[in-house]
Amino acid sequence: MLRFVSAGESHGRSLTGIIEGLPAGLAVDPDFINGELRRRQLGFGRGRRMQIESDRILITSGIRHGKTLGAPISFHIENRDWDQWKIPMSIEPVDETAAILPVTRPRPGHADLAGALKYGTHDARDVLERASARETAARVAAGSFCKLLLLHFHMRVGSHVLAVGNVQVPSAFECIDLEKILALDPESPMRCADPEAQARMVSLVEDAAQNGDTLGGVAEIVAGPVPPGLGSHAQWDCRLDGRLAQALMSIPAVKAVEIGAGIAAARRTGAAVHDEIFYDGGQRRFFHRSNHAGGLEAGISNGSDLRARIFVKPIPTLRVPLKSVDLITKEPCDAAFERSDTCVVPAAGVVGEAMMAFVVAQAFLEKFGGDSLAELEANYRHYQDMLTRF
Repeated sequence: MLRFVSAGESHGRSLTGIIEGLPAGLAVDPDFINGELRRRQLGFGRGRRMQIESDRILITSGIRHGKTLGAPISFHIENRDWDQWKIPMSIEPVDETAAILPVTRPRPGHADLAGALKYGTHDARDVLERASARETAARVAAGSFCKLLLLHFHMRVGSHVLAVGNVQVPSAFECIDLEKILALDPESPMRCADPEAQARMVSLVEDAAQNGDTLGGVAEIVAGPVPPGLGSHAQWDCRLDGRLAQALMSIPAVKAVEIGAGIAAARRTGAAVHDEIFYDGGQRRFFHRSNHAGGLEAGISNGSDLRARIFVKPIPTLRVPLKSVDLITKEPCDAAFERSDTCVVPAAGVVGEAMMAFVVAQAFLEKFGGDSLAELEANYRHYQDMLTRF
């Protein structure tokens, strides 16, 4: 069972992650993981925190001589901002005279109020530190291990931005091929396939920043080529589309997930929605010429690329604050301000890649099993041979 957990606060000493269930013998390249961590920090509209941090992974167990052992892998990502937060975030009791101001003015749209009520605290920092999207750096690291596994079996995962605010790419730039997505410049401001739309997105983010406001948008995440047969229709919690939706919905600020042409499909007829089936006698395989299903039917991968879109709300920390109520005095006030971003849609896409990679890798290991990479390879080859004889 492939799984991962993480720990750590936004301004704590570090983020820590543990991933277990990867087969023994998989080559691990820390430079690849660090490259993925850097991608998460890019995108126009990111705040000053990204200028402070330079995320790099420190693997502390589960790897020997560059390859996985089949044991749990643990890693750390240092928070360089820790130097400024040693006293406010100290794990030891602090002197009562220390100037540590509690966060009592919850931000609408953040975990501040809901978490304070849940845990019975009048200092929202107890909640907001872990609820912060800083936690997603650990997800990207864990997802990078999964990407390395998938890459060994010739599967890749990428993302691109479809919309920021009310600026959306033309339809010709929506469902582009995975190869084109992977070819996009990672240093581009929005990782958007349409240069004209990207320029308008940048202008929109600039305006929002000047007004002390924030912007959301839409990113598409694609994985391929994914073999048919991952996931299951047999139980509700085994359906791969449900598992993927949950993983993507868990990303901070994501408020909706669409698989394939999910939203548009609700307005069309069946004849216009369902992907017709064809057979290639030369390659001895079934295939679809369209992919409205997003590569998933009845909770099972059908051999087409997996396609999902995440809808990211504007982040809730605004320089021009919204109205709130003080947790202690119960008096009206302006919401607190924490150093933050203006737009995170490109970064959310990278986190979405990590979550999709994890879900696909988990389903891949469930189907093909194996404690070692060699055993996994043999099982996968047997399945591929079976498909050609079907």
